[in-house]
Amino acid sequence: MNILVVGGGGREHAIITALSKSPRVDKIFAAPGNGGISALAECFPVKATDLDGILELAKKLNPDYVFVAPDDPLVMGMVDKLNEAGFRTFGPKANAAILEGSKVFSKALMKKYGIPTAGYETFTDAEKAIEYIRQQNSYPAVIKCDGLALGKGVIIAKDFEEAKAAVNSMLLDGKFGKSGSEIVIEEFMTGPEVTVLAFTDGKTVKPMISSMDHKRANDNDEGLNTGGMGTIAPNPCYTDAFKAECMEKIFKPTIAAMQAEGRPFKGCLYFGLMLTPNGAKVVEYNCRFGDPETQVVLPLLETDLVDIMEAVWEEKLDALDIKWSDRSCACVVIASGGYPEKYVTGKEISGLDEKGQSPLAYVYHAGTKLENGKYYTAGGRVLGVTATGDDLRSALDKAYKAVDSITFENAHFRRDIGRRALGAL
Repeated sequence: MNILVVGGGGREHAIITALSKSPRVDKIFAAPGNGGISALAECFPVKATDLDGILELAKKLNPDYVFVAPDDPLVMGMVDKLNEAGFRTFGPKANAAILEGSKVFSKALMKKYGIPTAGYETFTDAEKAIEYIRQQNSYPAVIKCDGLALGKGVIIAKDFEEAKAAVNSMLLDGKFGKSGSEIVIEEFMTGPEVTVLAFTDGKTVKPMISSMDHKRANDNDEGLNTGGMGTIAPNPCYTDAFKAECMEKIFKPTIAAMQAEGRPFKGCLYFGLMLTPNGAKVVEYNCRFGDPETQVVLPLLETDLVDIMEAVWEEKLDALDIKWSDRSCACVVIASGGYPEKYVTGKEISGLDEKGQSPLAYVYHAGTKLENGKYYTAGGRVLGVTATGDDLRSALDKAYKAVDSITFENAHFRRDIGRRALGAL
């Protein structure tokens, strides 16, 4: 089987690594891919958001499946376009990807079908939004862009002035463009956060192993929100009782709600959950594998990913028994200094072999390029250094040992990935 994977980050490297282990896979193509991915796949310089370009590439390569990994092309309707041209795909159509593409849509869906989430209101008028915040007088306040904003469209304001500035930046200053032309203001929930990715064929839902992301740029959860500075799996806060509760109150009802709305969701659905004192609630949905959650979840998958992909496409997921390792996995992200704000790229990376790997751990490439046999930084998040172990502590020890052996100018990473999880064990 030949497979084309759309995307070029750490998540895609993790997906391609899992696919490359399948005895059913002959060749993997990636568009655009990156330096590390090029060791496993033939890369083509077509942007993930170039729908016509990807379709032309698919026609040229004629793959058996196209795996559309990032959110933007899914929301833009890449799967629809590929299906119309006769290609089998992994990923939801645009009318289902709206679960991530519009927070206003997803909140309304949860309200309609009684799926637990934070109380909220939506606004397009800045004055009305600010008046609502004043009346609520409850802080922190959570202010979200309706649309996609590279994981940066959520502001947690600690007081009225911060909340007002957030509303104005979205609705008046257009900081997030069209994505911020409508906003959601919701109550602040407390409790441990858990990410659960799930395979679904539109009817059956099969949750993967839980994970814990670390969004803030600096140790002790300080600094700006990022796309994720590291992650661990499984999440010790996600007990068997929460698993059962989420299945009955969140996972199954969400799939059924989308089916009822005529928007069957096929692919990977990401449940961002908060385990509040009043039970589990949905923080957000994403319409694809998370990044960097994928980097710790897929290494624990024992079933062939191609078999799962096929079961999703054929809507036979109920007949497949998906097996997982009982080990632990940890990923530490090495980022460019200054990320998520201004940072410099093009720095040479040392400590990697010719395939972009370390002997101490597995290295997923997020933002790298390969030139003349050398790897260089080419993004904010550069590498996801990942290790498995019999328990979380041994996985973390291995990952950090490898992190310390990899260097580039102004490299930045957190030293406390998994510390909160260790405290919960």
